[in-house]
Amino acid sequence: MIRFVLQRLVQAATVLIVVALLAFVMFRYAGDPVAQMVSQDTTFEDRAALREAMGLNDPLPVQFAEFVVRVVHGNFGLSYQMGQPVAGLLADRLPASIELSLVAFSIALLVGVPMGVYAGLRPNGWISRLFLIVSLAGISLPTFFIGIMLILVFGVELSIFPTFGRGETVDLGGWTTGLLTFSGWHSIILPAITLGLFQMTFIMRLVRAEMLEVLRTDYIKFARARGIDNGRINFRYALRNTLVPVMTIAGLQLGSIIAFGIVTESVFQWPGIGLLFLQAISTVDIPVMSTYLLLVAVIFVSINLIVDILYFLVDPRLRISDKR
Repeated sequence: MIRFVLQRLVQAATVLIVVALLAFVMFRYAGDPVAQMVSQDTTFEDRAALREAMGLNDPLPVQFAEFVVRVVHGNFGLSYQMGQPVAGLLADRLPASIELSLVAFSIALLVGVPMGVYAGLRPNGWISRLFLIVSLAGISLPTFFIGIMLILVFGVELSIFPTFGRGETVDLGGWTTGLLTFSGWHSIILPAITLGLFQMTFIMRLVRAEMLEVLRTDYIKFARARGIDNGRINFRYALRNTLVPVMTIAGLQLGSIIAFGIVTESVFQWPGIGLLFLQAISTVDIPVMSTYLLLVAVIFVSINLIVDILYFLVDPRLRISDKR
C-alpha cells in the first residue's frame, strides 16, 4: 500500500512540475507584464526599474525557480486588471464553484446510477430505451444551449427559478455558502442541472454497459444456477463489480466539473473561478490565467490520487499484484 501511494505521489509531483512550467511559460511569454501594469505615460527608466524589480532580467532558470517558490508559498502575484492578489480573488470565488460542482455531481450520481442499473437489468424495456434517448440528447446538446433553454422555460416563461447569480450567502469564516439559505438552493438548481446533465448521461451509459457485461460473466451464471435470489445477484454481486470502474471515471468527472464549469458559470453569471477565468482571458490577465491552470492541475491530480487509492482498496487484484 505504501509503495503504491509513493508511486502515485511521485507521478503527481511530476505532473505538477510540468504544469508549473507551462504556467511559467504563459506568464513569461503571453504578453509583456510591465506593459500591462503601467500607463502609456510611464517613462522608459521607470519601466526598466519595474522590470528589474520583478526579476524579468534574470536568467530563465532563476525566474522559474523563483516562480515555483512563490507558488509553493501561495504567492501568485497581483491581478493586472484588479490590482488585488490572485490568491485572494480565487479564494473568494472558489466556494461558489465547489458548491456548484458538488451539487451537480450529486445529481449526476443519484440520478445516473439508478438509471444505468435499470437500463442494464431491462435493456429491452421501453423505459430503458427512453433513458437512452435522454442520454443521447444530454451528450449531444451543447452545455450553453441546455442552460439557455432552462433559463427560457423555467426562468423567463414560468418564473420558477432565478436566471443568474448565487442568491443569498452565509459567511462561515473564510467560506461563503449559499446552501444554508433558501435563496441559495433556489439559485443553484438550474446551473447544477445544466452542469451535471452531461455527467449524468455519461455515468448512466457507463453503468448500463458495465452491468450488461458483468451479468454475462460466468460467476453470475453460476450464482443463478445455484438458485441465489436475483436481487442479491444484481445488487450485491453485479452492481458491486460494476461500480469499481465507474468509481474511477466518476472521480475524473468530478475534476472535470470543477475545472470546466466555465460555460455554465458564464451562462448563469455564477460568481465562480470559471467566470473569473473568462474575464481574465478577455483582459489578458496573465497571473489569473496561469494560477487557474495550476489550480486545475492540483484539482485533477488530487482527485486522481484519491481515486487510485480507493481503487486499490476496493479491487483485490491490485493488492495481490502489489505484493508480488
